[in-house]
Amino acid sequence: MTAMHQHHHHEHSGESLVDAAQRALVDAGEQWTDMRAEVFQVLAAQDRPASAYDIAEGVSNARGKRVAANSVYRILDLFVKANLARRVESANAYIANPHPGCRHDCIFLICDACGQALHIDDDRLTGALVSAAKQAGFADIRPVVELRGLCAACSG
Repeated sequence: MTAMHQHHHHEHSGESLVDAAQRALVDAGEQWTDMRAEVFQVLAAQDRPASAYDIAEGVSNARGKRVAANSVYRILDLFVKANLARRVESANAYIANPHPGCRHDCIFLICDACGQALHIDDDRLTGALVSAAKQAGFADIRPVVELRGLCAACSG
């Protein structure tokens, strides 16, 4: 097995993650509204990728009134654009980025049994994909790499 070429960064969690996300969004020229804060807090509390409907339900419960999934989708799209969240394409779900200040392409390992998603960084692999796409004439490349299988807990 070859070693992955990783870059190192501080992984935030809890209030530290919320604070880092707020700083990153404001640095990107966006406002950190109460609604955006609530959506991020619900997203960050998830232990696996969550759909916009799951997040809308969590925000609705916290607010005591219904929040539309469409509103949550718009906020999640902003979070992905600002690097606060990642979209797990194959699950149509979202996961909080534990290091919002670091831009890189993630590789997701998704468990088919429990739905857990682990993200790993391998700049050599994603860099090779970007390079191949550029050679084919593509621009504005965003690698989406997802591997499905069984996590250690489900396969053992």
